[in-house]
Amino acid sequence: MAQVETGVAGVSFELSPEQRELRALAREFADKEIRPKAAEYDEHSTHPVDVIAKAHELGLMNLHVPESLGGIGLPSFDGMLVGEELNRGCSGIGTSIGANGLGAAPVLIAGTEEQKEQWLPPLLEEPILCSFGLSEPDAGSDVARMKSTAVRQGDSYILNGSKTFITNAGYAAWTVVFAKTDPSKGHRGISAFIVPMNTPGVQIEKHLDKMGQRSTDTSAFGLTDVVVSAENRLGEEGEGFKIAMKTLDFTRPGTAAGAVGVAQAAFEHAVEYAKERVTFDVPIAMHQGVNFMIADMATEIEAARLLVWQSAWLHDQGKRATLQSSFAKRFAADTAMKVTTDAVQVFGGYGYIKEYPVEKLMRDAKLFQIYEGTSQIQRLVIAKEIFLPRDED
Repeated sequence: MAQVETGVAGVSFELSPEQRELRALAREFADKEIRPKAAEYDEHSTHPVDVIAKAHELGLMNLHVPESLGGIGLPSFDGMLVGEELNRGCSGIGTSIGANGLGAAPVLIAGTEEQKEQWLPPLLEEPILCSFGLSEPDAGSDVARMKSTAVRQGDSYILNGSKTFITNAGYAAWTVVFAKTDPSKGHRGISAFIVPMNTPGVQIEKHLDKMGQRSTDTSAFGLTDVVVSAENRLGEEGEGFKIAMKTLDFTRPGTAAGAVGVAQAAFEHAVEYAKERVTFDVPIAMHQGVNFMIADMATEIEAARLLVWQSAWLHDQGKRATLQSSFAKRFAADTAMKVTTDAVQVFGGYGYIKEYPVEKLMRDAKLFQIYEGTSQIQRLVIAKEIFLPRDED
């Protein structure tokens, strides 16, 4: 498995020593700090504040904050290596750790130097969380339907509306909130604002009780006459939709890497169980009905991983990667769902019991087909990239 590099010798699939060391560090952390708590935190929907603090101390958070701001400035590709391993440990806890990448991305993409210096270094100093406030009760995939508004008054904006399905919002210090500054313009009237969550008028309305990834806080919050300085606006008025789409292009490979991690975990459990479980006097791994299923798992995981790596590599080369990011997100999410479902089948009746790990992995996998653009939305993006010429996009 490795970084795709172009050069005189062609294409290389070998990780550098530093990348192998980084991946090993993330895997060790997942095995020692995440997996032992995964089942308990899932059962009680526990926010993993202790694991987040340890990940922060070890340098496994805020990976893409540049060195000029005190970060380590890892390329997108290296972040994928970390994300896969953390989610292999538990996608609920892994998402809680990695969601700062989504929250901070709009600032990295569209923030002024002053905004970057104000909001990003504090994330490095202590395990502060941030979040990404795009989805609304009636506006998920169809962002143009959002109802949140931002009205300019002097040097401030007054925000009103509601957001839902927001990762880590209940524990975030600030959120990038998208709201309409000109409702008459649809998606071209959306703007983006950095909103401290302790601002008067911001209220957490509900912590959502999810089927899977239960140790990630997902909350709904309201905005009632929230006053935000114009200095907190990212980009110009009307650029919010573009900022959101650029953010998702950047973060979708990371989400896809998380799906690969969940699929990899399910595959590993299925292989071990198939070697141990005996029927008709042989391990079930010797039955073609089982080993063909596991062979398909291995093939599809490898294909998903390579799509993730390709999309991340393109980002690191400064190339447009909308198509490849959607390839990766769609295929990895659907692969995670299929692999975890098949892992439950390999376990048989035991796979349906909470005492065994694959039941949780199957529940966790479903969310990858939904958040950061459903698998159906990814297909729309892919079709648009195929049929709409670039100069008309």
